[in-house]
Amino acid sequence: MLDDLRALVEFAHAGSIAGAADRLFRTPSAITRQVQRLEAALGAELLDRSVKPPRLNSLGSKVLEQARDLLQRTEALKSLTSNDAEPHGLLRIGLAHALAEGTLIEPIQALTEKYPKVRLRLSSELTGELIHRLLAGELDVAAVLLPEGKTAPPPLLTNIIASDRMEIVQGAAGNLGGDWKSLGRAPWVLNPPGCFLRASLIDRMERAGFTPMIAAEIHNMHMQLEFIQSGYGVGLLPARFIARNRSIDSVKVLHPPSFDMHRSVAIVRVGQLGALGKAVELLEHGFRQLFEAADTAKPVTRHRRGAPANRRAARPPK
Repeated sequence: MLDDLRALVEFAHAGSIAGAADRLFRTPSAITRQVQRLEAALGAELLDRSVKPPRLNSLGSKVLEQARDLLQRTEALKSLTSNDAEPHGLLRIGLAHALAEGTLIEPIQALTEKYPKVRLRLSSELTGELIHRLLAGELDVAAVLLPEGKTAPPPLLTNIIASDRMEIVQGAAGNLGGDWKSLGRAPWVLNPPGCFLRASLIDRMERAGFTPMIAAEIHNMHMQLEFIQSGYGVGLLPARFIARNRSIDSVKVLHPPSFDMHRSVAIVRVGQLGALGKAVELLEHGFRQLFEAADTAKPVTRHRRGAPANRRAARPPK
């Protein structure tokens, strides 16, 4: 029917069957058959054939308005699914709670500046819920945290963009030792249940013969950091988050035996995004640059307040 509607639109534009045939590179008889087929499908005559050449009757004029609108919408749908078209439309983005930091506004702003026709809808949830929403078709792409070596379930596509190293930290005034026994006696500030990092930490401590005493369950990393700095308890935070927030002088990093915990930062997306795929690629590039700038592979160490005497003596006089 779309071809028949297009024939009607071109007939109205050209003012004749012959003119429509020229515009569509068809014969006049083919255009005539298309208009007749459209009339049969709609069950009504659209042309006034009592005059020469025929012209649209009143009903045909109303159908013409709808036909133009329908054809425009069809072209918009085609451009939405075309990989070559400029990205436009709604892009639904999910962010894992632990990644929802203020710095992520930079790649998001870069996306909207380059592709102003793209409208964004952001939501922050646990990784498991974001995966569920992607599979349900409620999200298009999500930045999530996954255990190392793991990917999202098919048919979702997973692209690992960084490795996030975790650190056990206490407040600068804390005096806990870096052994599992000391950590087993300490109060902990952790994510609520459902976090695989929390589960991994508890499993590691239980294998060492200790169970953590959980004093606070908080999703927000900034609040966790505040609790840790105040001496409320020890916590588990990303090395890049500590470095980015210039918190290394207000916390101490503890290194219990055989502790080495990483997680993968991944962009997970649905398979078919059409033109919006370009917008997702730009977003992914921006996220990757953020994590490269944070240098997550670089160990976080706390500077000593004093320097050894021989080092102080070695400094050149001012």
